[in-house]
Amino acid sequence: MPEIARFYGIIIKMFFMKREHNPPHFHALYGEYMGEFDINTLEMIQGDMPPQAVGIVKEWAELHQAELLEIRNTQNIHKLQPLK
Repeated sequence: MPEIARFYGIIIKMFFMKREHNPPHFHALYGEYMGEFDINTLEMIQGDMPPQAVGIVKEWAELHQAELLEIRNTQNIHKLQPLK
């Protein structure tokens, strides 16, 4: 699972098997916590991340939502800018 961003101790990764991984989502890792976030709604659909970390991930994802969908749809893996 390639890493596409890293910021504030959070690592963002994404699988690239479209049919097997619906809805379109990405994974966020924060220490021992993990969350899966729906790219379309930006809601955490699975995981146990603390609320503050969830907020940070959603803030970042809102800035990169179109790029996240493009990465998933084109399978063109590249790094995205971290949250500053």
